[in-house]
Amino acid sequence: MTRMPRFSVSAALVVALAAATTTAAAPVATQVEAQGPANVLRGTMLSLADAPKAPVVLIIPGSGPTDRDGNSPLGVKAASYRLLAEGLAADGVASVRVDKRGMFASAAPNVDGNHVTMADYAADVHAWAAEIRRETGAPCVWAVGHSEGALAALVAAQNPKDICGVVLVAGAGRPLAEILREQLKANPANAPLLPQALPAIDALAAGRHVDVTGMNPALLPLFSPKVQDFLIDEMAYDPAKLVAAYAGPVLVLQGTTDLQTSMADAERLAAARPGVRLIRLDGVNHMLKAAPADRAGQMATYADPDLPLAPGVASAIADFVKTNPPR
Repeated sequence: MTRMPRFSVSAALVVALAAATTTAAAPVATQVEAQGPANVLRGTMLSLADAPKAPVVLIIPGSGPTDRDGNSPLGVKAASYRLLAEGLAADGVASVRVDKRGMFASAAPNVDGNHVTMADYAADVHAWAAEIRRETGAPCVWAVGHSEGALAALVAAQNPKDICGVVLVAGAGRPLAEILREQLKANPANAPLLPQALPAIDALAAGRHVDVTGMNPALLPLFSPKVQDFLIDEMAYDPAKLVAAYAGPVLVLQGTTDLQTSMADAERLAAARPGVRLIRLDGVNHMLKAAPADRAGQMATYADPDLPLAPGVASAIADFVKTNPPR
């Protein structure tokens, strides 16, 4: 029998071991639940099989019927939250992305997804953070809020229990009433609607309900009676004041071609107190994808789940989380 030289066997073993150590295990997707104050909440955890002690972020959805992946039956199919979770996993950060109370898999017969407050969403953030800690053993959880979810993250962080820090992605820096006025005025096509829309916003900001009888049908989705209580509640918050009142780590992430929130919002958040980090994402829109500034060019990115996130979005969050270890 011919004996294989020992050197060759050793070399083969070294090559095999090197390949095994340089190939990262694929992230593991698991359907998870948390018992919220009103009902069972559901989401998807993306964990790292080869890094069980990785930091964990909770991705908090934006406004309206936005699901855990960042999609909406109103025409948004960008899958931004799923792509963000995958990007974070590639950078060594685990995540949980969730369906909001009363919506999608977090729906329940006795829970109205429209009959909520920001305090309700904050309570759900804490329910998720506590469950994630139980599931993973993590010392705390990072609250990563996108758009309206950024406000939910800030409200939750006023009670910092279980929260490592806050990442505000395309979040408003001013009260909602100011943002809505600005958004409506920015589109010339809305000019005929402004005589009805602006007084309605003023009334809601003052805590008064709006009679929609005779209102232009184009405005009814925004001012529907079933969402007016929520709008009144949300308009009472000033995000910058919430940043100023929170002592933990804060990252503000804002794209320069975002048509829904602006660099002025991000700068107001960052200026709320010393120590807040602001990262400007050039050429990135509200869906966290590379996009031109014109409205027509933007719309294609809202409906394309195959278009990747803009470079640097996931890595900016991962770097911040990993360089700010829990206290």
